[in-house]
Amino acid sequence: MPGLAECQSLLRLLIARGDPKAIPQAKGAIDSFLNTAPDSARGRGLRVLQRDALDLHVAAVGVQRSFAETVDAYIERKLAEE
Repeated sequence: MPGLAECQSLLRLLIARGDPKAIPQAKGAIDSFLNTAPDSARGRGLRVLQRDALDLHVAAVGVQRSFAETVDAYIERKLAEE
């Protein structure tokens, strides 16, 4: 899927940092993936990103955990729009 690996890598980095100021960057990465992915791959790609964010959430604490929750909630909204 176009852009999925790049988006996933960036989200992992941003979650690891846990900086709330980077939430717009995380949302932008997800939106960028959605803008470049074929319609048939968008939902599947979002689920891959969501599963990854949830895996990171389980291992995270504090601000990283909160950031992962925010990413998950944003992906959930995008899945509902699909």
